[in-house]
Amino acid sequence: MKLLIVGGVAGGASAAARARRLSEDAEIVLFERGPDVSFANCGLPYYIGGEIAERKKLLVTTPEMLRSRFKLDVRTQSSVEAIDRTAKKVRVRDLASGREYEETYDKLILATGAAPIRPAIPGIDLSGVFTLRNLQDTDQIKERVDQSVKQAVLLGGGFISLELAENFVKRGISTTVVEKNHQILTPFDPEMTTPVVQELANKGVTLLLGQSAETIEQTSEGLVVNLNSGQRLPAQLVVFGVGVRPENKLAVDAGLGVGPRGGIRVNDQLQTSDPDIYAVGDAIEVKDFVSGDPTQVPLAGPANRQGRIAADNIFGRSVRYRGTQGTAIVGVFDRTAAMTGASEKVLRRANRPFRKVYVHPANHAGYYPGAEAMVLKLLFAPDTGKLLGAQAVGGAGVDKRIDVLAVAIQAGLTVYDLEEMELCYAPQYGSAKDPINMAGFVASGLLRGDHPQIDVEAVLATPAVERSFMLDVRTPQEFTSGHIPGAVNIPVDDLRSRLAEVPRNRKIAAYCQVGQRGYLATRILLQAGYSVVNVGGGYKTYKLWHPSA
Repeated sequence: MKLLIVGGVAGGASAAARARRLSEDAEIVLFERGPDVSFANCGLPYYIGGEIAERKKLLVTTPEMLRSRFKLDVRTQSSVEAIDRTAKKVRVRDLASGREYEETYDKLILATGAAPIRPAIPGIDLSGVFTLRNLQDTDQIKERVDQSVKQAVLLGGGFISLELAENFVKRGISTTVVEKNHQILTPFDPEMTTPVVQELANKGVTLLLGQSAETIEQTSEGLVVNLNSGQRLPAQLVVFGVGVRPENKLAVDAGLGVGPRGGIRVNDQLQTSDPDIYAVGDAIEVKDFVSGDPTQVPLAGPANRQGRIAADNIFGRSVRYRGTQGTAIVGVFDRTAAMTGASEKVLRRANRPFRKVYVHPANHAGYYPGAEAMVLKLLFAPDTGKLLGAQAVGGAGVDKRIDVLAVAIQAGLTVYDLEEMELCYAPQYGSAKDPINMAGFVASGLLRGDHPQIDVEAVLATPAVERSFMLDVRTPQEFTSGHIPGAVNIPVDDLRSRLAEVPRNRKIAAYCQVGQRGYLATRILLQAGYSVVNVGGGYKTYKLWHPSA
């Protein structure tokens, strides 16, 4: 067996190592266009910021290690230029010498990755304008930062841009993030990004939403980014982070099938339209685990697993890739945002029915010092309660809860299963009723009809004259500090004795701070004969939609 692998990093390097573990006799050649065969992409911003002090820590493995430990033929600075599927060979160019040669194969794996999108705008090729993809980009950006850059502009509000923003600020650089959409972190639902937006503002990052760069100019003091709004942003460093596109030229030129967004099409064994050619990683189109629809999700975890699965299938093991559910996390200063499965936006686009709940728990027992708040959003099927997706934003403990929910989605669990989950508890780690349990309690109660719920945005979308009687059941002090416009305050502890103040000829929408007292008020009013709903997630959820209220 002669196996050629085009591309290293996550998918290609994993495939190569797995292939060797499965066969000592196979001839395995790994081509990598750059000088580094496997490096930690996700660590690049933190090396620029100084959090990772040594560059060598970013090297996951070296060509020398792969050669000595795995007996691999590793060829860096080697660009595979073309595939001849009929003759089963590739044409390779040695970038150091310019020499071209051919190499035959029995099986071929494409792990060509994805390249940063570089919009065709004037000035994008000026000195000081970068994208961040590899260690060479990192070295150039870090060299600029080390030369006392005072102002930086990050174009795009995605994961990498926000990580760079944090690290630039820590290096004392005045940083502006420009995002053409009206929210950052577009895989998330918009309201769930509110705490991250607030964190950026608190740390001094300027965020400009709904704007984009039209041109970049060279000036005597560096660069100026001209936005479509007319605003001019001076900078000595500009980094584009507006997305990535699959590196699919090899596949397209070879006549392999690709999807509408350019991802190489593969089956669940990672085979392309040519059964002797496999593809893995950011270059491919995958199946969305929740919806079953084709999608593209450039994440390191799936790429690593795909590399292993492709190698397994090549060497006779029948292994299927179940799909990608988009489990992702980002840290932005003291805030963490994580998600798994389908977002509300995706479900709405697919016209798929769903219900949602919000809970606002602490990461561990409130009586133990250091408890940090989070908001957890759960999406689930309205008939079965099957979990569809989850998002969480907060401090410590966000990763733990999303990881639990990611496994729950993989296992096909429901909100009723969340009620019964037995998770580890000690006051410094969690609560006897974990946030996972709490989300399950609220979602299951909704489906059982214990507390009819209306979503905050549904309330606000209703004209004021048609709106339900808004009943704020918090304390007068909480009410005075901020409330939903038009609400009347009757604390839940006084509600039974003040029922006469609640109109019987109108639907009642009760709310509190996070939903628990609103739930109790809903139960009281239901049993007193009122038509009442609980406003899901309470005033804290309203503040996600209206942070300045």
